[in-house]
Amino acid sequence: MTKTLADIKKALDSNLGKRLLLKANGGRRKTIERSGVLAETYPSVFVIELDQEENAFERVSYSYADVLTETVQITFYEDAAGHAALS
Repeated sequence: MTKTLADIKKALDSNLGKRLLLKANGGRRKTIERSGVLAETYPSVFVIELDQEENAFERVSYSYADVLTETVQITFYEDAAGHAALS
């Protein structure tokens, strides 16, 4: 199934405020895993507020193209128990 940047933005818009697990390519065969809440979406980027216990900084932002090229993978949780709702 082919996705477009508009499809990705629409999917993220419908999940604003939900908890998620983020896996990002950190370069040189490193994968970064962070958890947080999808805070805001803008025309070109989206912002994730990270859990403060685990991270040194509060927020990160990525472009929709990062999701399209699978540099960033997002998994939303449906409840506090951590069951994945969608990827």
